[in-house]
Amino acid sequence: MTLNEPLTVVQQGYVAGGMAPGRCSNFTNPSCTGGDGATEPYIVGHNLLLAHGAAVKVYREKYKASQKGQVGIALSTGWYLPYTESAADRLAAARIMAFTFDYFLEPLVTGKYPVDMVNNVKGGRLPTFTAQQSKMLKGSSDFIGINYYSSAYAKDVPCPTEYVTLFSDPCASVTGEREGVPIGPKAGSDWLLIYPKGIRDLILYAKYKFKDPVIYITENGRDEIDTGKRFLKDGDRIDFYARHLEMVKDAISIGANMKGFFAWSLLDNFEWAAGYTARFGMVYVDFKDGCKRYPKKSADWFKKFLNPKKSN
Repeated sequence: MTLNEPLTVVQQGYVAGGMAPGRCSNFTNPSCTGGDGATEPYIVGHNLLLAHGAAVKVYREKYKASQKGQVGIALSTGWYLPYTESAADRLAAARIMAFTFDYFLEPLVTGKYPVDMVNNVKGGRLPTFTAQQSKMLKGSSDFIGINYYSSAYAKDVPCPTEYVTLFSDPCASVTGEREGVPIGPKAGSDWLLIYPKGIRDLILYAKYKFKDPVIYITENGRDEIDTGKRFLKDGDRIDFYARHLEMVKDAISIGANMKGFFAWSLLDNFEWAAGYTARFGMVYVDFKDGCKRYPKKSADWFKKFLNPKKSN
């Protein structure tokens, strides 16, 4: 995989400013290191796409024949449902998908940005691909990796005339609850609302919209917040994987070109800005005692799931 989660880099690094390099518009967060959430994210995303395309081009020209490998990209995305069944909210959900998942997948399939991005990013802020760049990007992924954790609702809102950023350009608001009811139970982190059906719908969305690509789930999991005590009885994690894998199986039965599933994660580790406070691992790591490792209940369950014949 050439890149992991370019959307996270763009959104959190150059719009929200909560992750490196901490850039955003002053009206978003005065403590940012500088930046412009209306222009910089699109420049960064554009260069990430071109970097991917260039890396794939070099690999295919110089190494693929001898290594016989495959090259792809890992895209992070949620699944977005309309807040209501109104036409406006359905279109809002489609626009959010365009500005998240399609943002980095459409250019790799067609060599172009999604139409919703082209239409909504006003003032020449969305870079354009040259004919040569478009040709380089089109078909530049042997498979698509999907990092899926959570889903949300999308609601149509008026397009802003000031305080514009990549987040406001879709003219849609995103919320994890509808009429006070969350889309699913919360994991350890506030952003992770558990909605297993979303992984199925996302896989099928990719299948039907983007020419039935080879798909790997490159990340899927849930966390608990560190309490300082060793936590091994993680039945909620077992339930999480059982339900999500059932949805993946359902997508395969419908015809999705699914080739693999990677659980996140084998070990508790350093999780972006959350550091060691969010534990996603099937194995507990004691960071205060030489990083000793203790398998959680989910580790045993997953082992048996993968190889039931050897589980007795």
